[in-house]
Amino acid sequence: MKKLFVMMLVAMLAVISVTSVAAQDLGTADNPIQVYFVPSVEAQTLIEGGEILREALTEATGLEFEVSVPTSYAATVEAMCAETGSSMGFIPAAGYVIGNDRCGLEVQAAAVRFGWPVYWAQYLVARDSDIYTLGDLEGKSWAYPDAGSTSGFIVPSVELQDAGITPGEEVEAGGHNQAVLAVYNGEVDFATSFFSPPLMPGAAWNFGDLPEPFDLTIDEAFINDEGRLFVGDIRIMDSRSGVRETAPDIIDAVRVLRISDPIPNDTMSFGPDFPAELRVEIMDALIAFSDSEAWETSALGSEDGYSWSTLTPVGDDLFDSVRLQFEILGLTEEDIFADE
Repeated sequence: MKKLFVMMLVAMLAVISVTSVAAQDLGTADNPIQVYFVPSVEAQTLIEGGEILREALTEATGLEFEVSVPTSYAATVEAMCAETGSSMGFIPAAGYVIGNDRCGLEVQAAAVRFGWPVYWAQYLVARDSDIYTLGDLEGKSWAYPDAGSTSGFIVPSVELQDAGITPGEEVEAGGHNQAVLAVYNGEVDFATSFFSPPLMPGAAWNFGDLPEPFDLTIDEAFINDEGRLFVGDIRIMDSRSGVRETAPDIIDAVRVLRISDPIPNDTMSFGPDFPAELRVEIMDALIAFSDSEAWETSALGSEDGYSWSTLTPVGDDLFDSVRLQFEILGLTEEDIFADE
């Protein structure tokens, strides 16, 4: 018995030793920290902006990072769960809830966009459409970004179900931009995607205000010299802005039918075995980086990327409302990952 105990103790110490060495080795060229982005916008934009972020983090911390953009929200969670000691990811609320349940992913922070710690789902229809109420969506064709998208699928699904509305054909578009373009191109009757409030001079937008706080005329919507989308002096920040180069008349062609209740912003989450001291170091580096001009060209700060202004620490309980939405829908992890 004593011999067996000694053998078990030696084995346990060996595991601890290997884990300790791996943790100490994390962030080297041979064992870089794995950074994941969900493909909610164009993958190439995230790859290019991710390299800017990687360089900034390496310069600030001396650690090595490797950036990846998996093919779907589900694939991002899968990748993070496969590397619980070396992965970090910028994932939406629904993806975090799934990952937390699957392998214990832990949230460190959430995005702040132009002062808002929350965002919304929006319902988009053609501007000349005869759809004016939520009830008008009954039987209508629907494009959504991804089944793992909080604003693009989970929240709208709950709202539609709660209202007793059953859409017609459902199209998984592959991203927010693609969902917006599906309406623009007349491929579907409506789409759901993320809504961030417009930036207005002199007065801040408040929840309860119209999502389009302007009287539209054809010549009021334009792209300025910096490539940003405006209507008059109001800057458009919702997902329609992401397709402004492909569809410069997107505001003239597509309107916001309504927005949802507030949703917790996207997260910066870590694998459960990621070293605590490195989490703090990376968090501090990101907050400092968000004050620099280079931030606006990174995957996180770019308007064509995630449009984060900065990030703030949050706890797991913030996402209980998202867990409740899963329960209301009766959705399981297998439902979300069904097409993987």
